[in-house]
Amino acid sequence: MGICLSTESPPRKNHSKRVTNQSTTSANSNSSNRWSRVRSLSSKREKFDDAMIHEHAIAAALLFQQNGGVLPFDRSTSLRHPPGSANSKRYNPLPRSSSTRPRSVADPLLPPQQLLNQDLNLDELETSHIVLVHGGGFGAWCWYKTIALLEECKFKVTAIDLTGSGIDLFDTNSIKSLSQYVTPLIDFFEKLTDGEKVILVGHDFGGSCISYAMELFPSKISKAIFIAASMLKSGQSTLDMFSQKENTNDLMRQAQKFIYTNGNNLPPTAIDLDKMLLKDLLFNHSPPKDVALASVSMRPIPFPPVVEKLCLSDSNYGKVRRFYIETPDDNAIPIALQQSMINQSPPEKVFRIKASDHSPFFSKPQALHKLLVEIAKLT
Repeated sequence: MGICLSTESPPRKNHSKRVTNQSTTSANSNSSNRWSRVRSLSSKREKFDDAMIHEHAIAAALLFQQNGGVLPFDRSTSLRHPPGSANSKRYNPLPRSSSTRPRSVADPLLPPQQLLNQDLNLDELETSHIVLVHGGGFGAWCWYKTIALLEECKFKVTAIDLTGSGIDLFDTNSIKSLSQYVTPLIDFFEKLTDGEKVILVGHDFGGSCISYAMELFPSKISKAIFIAASMLKSGQSTLDMFSQKENTNDLMRQAQKFIYTNGNNLPPTAIDLDKMLLKDLLFNHSPPKDVALASVSMRPIPFPPVVEKLCLSDSNYGKVRRFYIETPDDNAIPIALQQSMINQSPPEKVFRIKASDHSPFFSKPQALHKLLVEIAKLT
């Protein structure tokens, strides 16, 4: 999570290929007829979608608790269809959706037969195992939609609860270092068999966490995907990255509540976020039900890992293929700051989810899913 973020960015450098995920605006007479038939059933489908989303959320939470926090969850009975891609000639377009159903703001669930990915052959991928690492204050619970979608495509999915996060009972205020915070992720990699690789995904402060793992286990990581995440250079801390800007993010400043468990004369032990400002800060385009889930599930962010400087080498961290997914309507890590990180440490390719807030796994799960699959297929 950013601290006193900025909205001003240095000039862009064209180091990375960029793909924008957005729907096409063209239409013809045949598509118009199909839209008409779809709209006639929209009311009934929206009610069905609402009920289905609610059922999935409850099922995910129950299974998560019953399994002691071990993921993946059972597979969903429905899938969601990703939107079409940008049609600009300067970008390499992603495959367009064959669905004619209009998407709602809540990105509702769609029947399986309407989902793309029918041409996906996992045997052709370097790895079909995706590891999801949450951001500061979040937990593995935030990935429940992404897990369901990926598992429908037969991916193996692991969602990690970092120390003091999600259902991990460790006291957040007692976390002293980044290595302690990412211990569950390190334990996971140490248990992987020789030759086994994964696609590592990090959101928000999870970007620093996956960078730490990339330095230690480069041979076990096929690709690293940063989603609205801290993507730092060696010698930087997350606090350094977010403090170097001239301007500050007023909303973040208002939402932050520093916790001083060791006394006010010593550095903070954790950062909490004002529940009243969560929606505007992190979920400004997300469905109300997901905002409610987050408001009762988020934990404080340990402070020492935020100020710890990363030590990254070209021989380890630099060997892993990196990709970045931008969230342009992000109020927590503004797009200008995301692009500043991209310019300073260019990844192989940059994608963008149109109209996404800081939490695309809630606000744009279909689009996020499509990009994760697309990146997994890159050779």
